[in-house]
Amino acid sequence: MTVKEKAAAMKIDSPQMAATSIETRNQALAAIAEALLANKEQIFSENAKDLEEAEKNQIPAAVVKRLKFTEQKLQDSVKGIQNLITLPDPLSQVQLKRELDENLVLVRESCPIGVIGVIFEARPDALVQIASLCIKSGNCAILKGGSETKYTNKLLFDVIYKTAVENGLPEGCLFQAELRDEIAELLACHESVDLLIPRGSNAFVQYIMNNTKIPVMGHADGICHIYVDKVFDLEKAVPVITDAKTQYTAACNAVETLLVHKDAVDKLMPALQKAFEEKQIELRATSDIADKYDTILATDEDFETEYLDLIISAKTVSNIEEAVYHINKYGSHHTDCILTEDKEAAEYFMRMVDSAGVYQNCSTRFADGFRYGFGAEVGISTGKIHARGPVGLEGLVTYKYKLFGVGQIVDDYATGKKEFHFKNLEK
Repeated sequence: MTVKEKAAAMKIDSPQMAATSIETRNQALAAIAEALLANKEQIFSENAKDLEEAEKNQIPAAVVKRLKFTEQKLQDSVKGIQNLITLPDPLSQVQLKRELDENLVLVRESCPIGVIGVIFEARPDALVQIASLCIKSGNCAILKGGSETKYTNKLLFDVIYKTAVENGLPEGCLFQAELRDEIAELLACHESVDLLIPRGSNAFVQYIMNNTKIPVMGHADGICHIYVDKVFDLEKAVPVITDAKTQYTAACNAVETLLVHKDAVDKLMPALQKAFEEKQIELRATSDIADKYDTILATDEDFETEYLDLIISAKTVSNIEEAVYHINKYGSHHTDCILTEDKEAAEYFMRMVDSAGVYQNCSTRFADGFRYGFGAEVGISTGKIHARGPVGLEGLVTYKYKLFGVGQIVDDYATGKKEFHFKNLEK
């Protein structure tokens, strides 16, 4: 069966998935968590095959780090599923209940999006997160992982899908596209697939957006900033900056650019430079920092670069307005942070920076669905329509309007025989 044929079948079956009870979906998730642990040795064995091929093919270190599926990543994946089970059912939630006229009641109720296609990078744990979120939210999902994880993803999917169907979910709940040329097929499924979520490089996401009629939700890159204001706490600043850069350098929420108020440079740099040396972070800075602290001179291109490596660019700014201007011009509208003890400065920064996440005095690495208590995430959206920031359960549902009447017709209201009285009712 081709991807197009499978997507069409899933579209027809998607109401069955939407109609599953929360008990059934949670039972399937609990069984999946147990099955992953029961099959962990085989999963690690398949992952070793992927790592071996990655070494042969000289895959970049940042990709290999994402590719490696360790005991800790498995435990985190299982914990994410368990947390997801504890969350309330996102479906059939009444968002609005309004009496338009006597015995004419309008209800807005949450429902699944339908069929979601997710194309993601070389991260086996991403497959687990995406599949479990789609199950909890009642969506059917077509999953296409990176070729670098073909062995790991194949086994993970087989374990998840078999367990899901054995525990009451419809056969069309999940499908794995395994071949590279199936991406083009998936992009052409605008009649069957309701939403695409791509996770990968800037160029890859742009390609997806430019080659499909299906709505796309996601982000192209992750150029995140930290701005050090003139009134800051050095003991907070250095750990936050180094964590944001080093905790997981290959992540889209790792900091790439540091903006420093001109009055904060001499207080910040000695301690920060020492921390950078210990963590082997390469600093590329504008001349006022580079000349004084003997660092590499930054170019304009550096401020447009998502390094995904132990490299960070730095620039001095005259004031907070200049910092905000720089972030809104060069940033990816992902996650940006201000380090300050000035409440007014923090409020200005959070109001004026046009990003999905704006932080004060904490690492940009907190931009994550699991850390937000969403259970997990299918990705991060920097758009402003439907979902923004880490996309968890709430971002995977939409709503429908249900109108309950007793034979009313519009002509009575158009001719003035009847009038609406619009009365909000308790949900």
